[in-house]
Amino acid sequence: MRRILFAVFLLLNVLSCNQMQKETTQVPDAQWWKEAVVYQIYPRSFQDSDGDGVGDLKGIISRLDYVKSLGIDVVWLNPIFNSPNFDNGYDISDYQSVLAEFGTMEDFDALLKGMHDRGIKLVMDLVVNHSSDQHNWFKQSRSSRDNPYRDYYHWWPAEKGKPQHRWSFFDINSDAWAFDSVTNSYYLHYFAKQQPDLNWENPKLRKEVYDMMHFWFKKGVDGFRMDVIPFISKDTSFPALPAEYNGDYVKYYAKGPRLHEYLHEMNTEVLSKYNVMTVGEGAGVQLEDALSFVDDSRKELNMFYHFDGVSLGYLPGEFKQPDPKGYDLLEFKKIYSKWDSVFAKKGWGTIYLGNHDQPRMLTRWGNDAPEFREASSKLLHTFLLSMRATPYLYYGDELGMNNIKFDKIEDYKDIETLNKYAETKAKGGDLQRFLNGQKISARDNGRTPMQWDAGLNAGFTKGNPWLKVNPNHTTVNVAAQEKDPQSILSYYKKMVALRKQNKTLVYGQYQLVDKNNPKVYAYTRTLDKHQLLVVLNFSKDKAVCQIPKDLSIGGKVLINNYSNLSIAAGAISLQPYQAVIVEIE
Repeated sequence: MRRILFAVFLLLNVLSCNQMQKETTQVPDAQWWKEAVVYQIYPRSFQDSDGDGVGDLKGIISRLDYVKSLGIDVVWLNPIFNSPNFDNGYDISDYQSVLAEFGTMEDFDALLKGMHDRGIKLVMDLVVNHSSDQHNWFKQSRSSRDNPYRDYYHWWPAEKGKPQHRWSFFDINSDAWAFDSVTNSYYLHYFAKQQPDLNWENPKLRKEVYDMMHFWFKKGVDGFRMDVIPFISKDTSFPALPAEYNGDYVKYYAKGPRLHEYLHEMNTEVLSKYNVMTVGEGAGVQLEDALSFVDDSRKELNMFYHFDGVSLGYLPGEFKQPDPKGYDLLEFKKIYSKWDSVFAKKGWGTIYLGNHDQPRMLTRWGNDAPEFREASSKLLHTFLLSMRATPYLYYGDELGMNNIKFDKIEDYKDIETLNKYAETKAKGGDLQRFLNGQKISARDNGRTPMQWDAGLNAGFTKGNPWLKVNPNHTTVNVAAQEKDPQSILSYYKKMVALRKQNKTLVYGQYQLVDKNNPKVYAYTRTLDKHQLLVVLNFSKDKAVCQIPKDLSIGGKVLINNYSNLSIAAGAISLQPYQAVIVEIE
């Protein structure tokens, strides 16, 4: 008997060693930030602790056990720095202080400790393409032409005439040059005129930025999401837009002459000294340039996110005006398959469908009609958490929060919507059509307060909320869904856990299945001999997915947002918005 037990012991050890070796072979470049699931918190809208109607740091602290219960690894916190809030915190007046509405630096320290005590990492926003015009640097810079801070920004003397046109995202006239009478000069602002662009050509400015980054990293922050970081380098001769860009200023902005020099310098001076996560907002970055940012050998960033996917489904030549026919799933599949291929051998990507700059993903990519909201919410989470990229999940999406769809311009707070409304009005455009479009695409749709319960203001505040609460909070809320094992929230937690239990869902090779199916998005994920099939019906109709003959789909169903699954004759029959992941035998 002892010989038999000893033989079994040896066999188990051999198998264990083989498995360890196999896993090492499978994932040669494992990184914590590749395996992480990121949860984005918009602090203004998450939880108010003092009744002023604005979410704050103490409010977030009070909800950390909930955040932990989601199973996520990282919180991306939108800006909490001192700011006039012209663009809700993306106009920073002091990079090393906390906005009083949100609390104090002591509150921030308590929040960071609370997250770390729960095994959650914290990533903050780095907004250094521009600052607020209320930042001391800009106040000094605009005071005189010979001020030491003058070259912290981009100035153009008026006696040379107006510089070549630069397009602005938020300016009513789409003009990125603002005249300043104090020094008879123009200054550059790719965004609002209250957000002047920083001059990265100035090494003193770059050192200020790096010192600020060190300040936060020394506090224990775990990384930065870098706002419009591809825009930081400019050709300071400001020539006319080259003809090859065909009027695409955004693409041009992302190809500054010294961009990668600056990112490499940032890595050398700061990032390489800490075990942190970095993600760039890849505005304007084209597919062919993606690896230049995230190839490990270049020593720049860990990952960045693109806009090709979330830009789909809008009418060409118009500001975020949704196509009445909706988006084309075939094009959707093509975009995400192409971006997966970019990082197939090196580098790393991200996957997201909603954030503070987007409407709610349920309304935009799923179906927020009462009969479909649960199934389509679960489907979207299945997609996000089964792709080869770091998933970014936005607060409230775990409940199936949807667009509030304001009827009146007076209900909006976002500078983007307000300025585009004013521009449309000035041009004699159709204001009602604009507002109808904003019901689907406006950023404020994704910023309404978190829906905690069915009570006053959804449990977000005892005061007057800064932005209206969605009336459906009486049925769509945390309190109701935490009690329901079949809820969107419960499914979300199961899907997060499934990804963490299956490295195949993190690192596995991606292969599209049934490519030309106009209703179904299906793909395999393969890591060594372990293979999973993901099948997603993106339509409100029943659909059939054809399975290749070389795939045996008799394996275990790992997750299913319906109670049943119909498999027969090399095909899977799907209910509206059905989502399943099946092991391949």
